[in-house]
Amino acid sequence: MREEEIKRKRTESRLVELLPEAFSGLNDNRINALAVTAVVCSRGRYDAKVYLDKSYLSEKEQGEALKQLRAVSGFLSTYVRESEGWFKSPKFTFEFDSQLEDISKIEALFKEIGKRHENDDEDKANES
Repeated sequence: MREEEIKRKRTESRLVELLPEAFSGLNDNRINALAVTAVVCSRGRYDAKVYLDKSYLSEKEQGEALKQLRAVSGFLSTYVRESEGWFKSPKFTFEFDSQLEDISKIEALFKEIGKRHENDDEDKANES
């Protein structure tokens, strides 16, 4: 891994910790309890895509939360800069993470395959 990649990964890791702290300092119940699942920074660390857990939010609440996050992105940038002593902060874009849903769907498929496999084995044993 090159030095630039290491710096980017370090920045991403630090943002995963800092952003929930910043959210909790806000007086908006829609966003102060949001969980950050991942942060992906651009090469120059000018932009950061923040992935959020959507497991307990409806579609409408997700839209409201994204709208509110866009409104407070300046506060979040200031919070990050001051907390870390950075000269600049990445520009944040927010997205809800569907990876957890995808993982649960895949696990359900594997369980179904396992049950079918067990049933096939039982059928073969009964035929013998």
